[in-house]
Amino acid sequence: MDTLTTPHGGGQPLLHQKGAETQAFGTLKQLPIGLGHDTRMYACQRLNRVLADTQILYSLYKKHHWLMRGATFYSLHLMLDKHAEAQLAVVDALAERIQSLGGVAVGDPRHVAELTSIPRPPNGVEPVPVMLSRLLDAHERILTDARDAAARISAEGDEGSTDLLVSDVIRKGEAQVWFLAEHLVDTPLVHG
Repeated sequence: MDTLTTPHGGGQPLLHQKGAETQAFGTLKQLPIGLGHDTRMYACQRLNRVLADTQILYSLYKKHHWLMRGATFYSLHLMLDKHAEAQLAVVDALAERIQSLGGVAVGDPRHVAELTSIPRPPNGVEPVPVMLSRLLDAHERILTDARDAAARISAEGDEGSTDLLVSDVIRKGEAQVWFLAEHLVDTPLVHG
């Protein structure tokens, strides 16, 4: 008996399936979480902007982690990887919050590129201080937007999203900025 023609396919995966989109980006499904449609819609829009920028920041951290050079290579290589891991956790938390509000989290890198406010870096290697400055600029853009979003979302009564923005995006971002900025202080490696 042919396993492809047996009932239930004989364990054969049902490959190459296609179907219509079940929820469009920018729409909400109703969930009983005690927040109105407009509040949830606004929060999803703002969180998706922060999410897109945070996904780009994560990618920049990984790129610069791989391309690090010079006397501080090892310490920066490890630090940037640690920061990338922390940003990936923030990406996941933001996406899950959007989903819990009934929205659709931006996930496709091509869509992220359309939404981000962070400028695209060159494809090649930049000097180490430029790479670190690029990361600091990305953080500042995210922190500015996250602060504004947190204030406005809080005014709408969505304390869950506000807490996420303040606790994960802002506090973690500020700590990472501190670590990055200290690597740009002009101190010689060797005193002669």
